[in-house]
Amino acid sequence: MWAYIKYYLFRLRLTQLSERDFSELIDHYEVQKIEYALKKGNYRTRRLAAQALELIGDESSVPYLLKAMNDKVQNVSIAALNALEAINVNDELTLSIIKKRFDWVRELREKKEKFDASKGQKSNIYKWERTTKKNFEMVKERLKRPIR
Repeated sequence: MWAYIKYYLFRLRLTQLSERDFSELIDHYEVQKIEYALKKGNYRTRRLAAQALELIGDESSVPYLLKAMNDKVQNVSIAALNALEAINVNDELTLSIIKKRFDWVRELREKKEKFDASKGQKSNIYKWERTTKKNFEMVKERLKRPIR
């Protein structure tokens, strides 16, 4: 009962749904309410909604998950991808999109790992040596010249 009240407060944009609310919506198989939360919630609510749709496994929610797959927040996008994979859609186009997005996520993770690995290394060229020191030397040389 409390989840329904909280859902209507969510519709009025007064609160966001929590994990407990989603578990109650899953128990009562409220797919349309979860899809609305996937479309209109903040990033945490969208992620929880995608995970809830993954648990339900209803194929009617595939268009919402495909839209959520292009979300700006990476966690929401990954949750939507996992939900699409769990639903196990047999459409060739959807399968190819899911595969490309998983490749994209893998590339992002590898890029982040490479960046984190190179974070502790020092580079041989210091920016201040290239610009500031040369400019300082140039100003010193100009000050040595006589004024005309």
